[in-house]
Amino acid sequence: MCVHLFGASSSPGCANFGLKQVAKDNEDDFGKDVADFLRYNFYVDDGLKSMPSVVDAVRLIERNQAMCKQGGLRLHKFASTSKEVLSHISSQDRANGLTNIDIFNQDLPVERALGVQWCIESDSFQFRIVLSDKPLTRRGILSTVSSIYDPLGFISPITLVGKKILQTMCGENIGWVDPVPDTLGIQWESWRRSLQELHSLHTRRCLKPINFGEPTVV
Repeated sequence: MCVHLFGASSSPGCANFGLKQVAKDNEDDFGKDVADFLRYNFYVDDGLKSMPSVVDAVRLIERNQAMCKQGGLRLHKFASTSKEVLSHISSQDRANGLTNIDIFNQDLPVERALGVQWCIESDSFQFRIVLSDKPLTRRGILSTVSSIYDPLGFISPITLVGKKILQTMCGENIGWVDPVPDTLGIQWESWRRSLQELHSLHTRRCLKPINFGEPTVV
């Protein structure tokens, strides 16, 4: 089999198997650290890895590209918080937002990492909530609350307020399309407007404080 269907239910599993097979087949030629990157640091087609130095990062990128090429895959769309690392990557192999910018004289853009917005310049996670108009019903409120993607729970104290309103509606047996009581409607509109302030929230990706020293594994 030389090709595989795009969009089939089995496609993610087949792609994951293929990536790990490339690591297995070429580990002896390129090294265990390179193979382990493909094995353990990929989620479908997004690979995420922190490296201790620019030299280590560039070397890992070069060897992983060579390993993937050996298996017929092109590893590209790289992004990094280090402009020095990016300078070693050809523009066509950088992430889309990094292909046509002067990396040393312009701020690095916001990219997505596994669906989460990542500001490369400040190396922080942030949120830009874009809400579509939904009817003021239990169904519309559920749709809005469910549309907020926060897998790491950074804004759980905020989203819980919306979920509590929905829980109250369930407790009062309000139907899916029934009018929302005025008291809950006021709470809901106030909470919904407050979501626009989330754009100012930044959560640093790195938990290690500056001048922390060299981390060790015990």
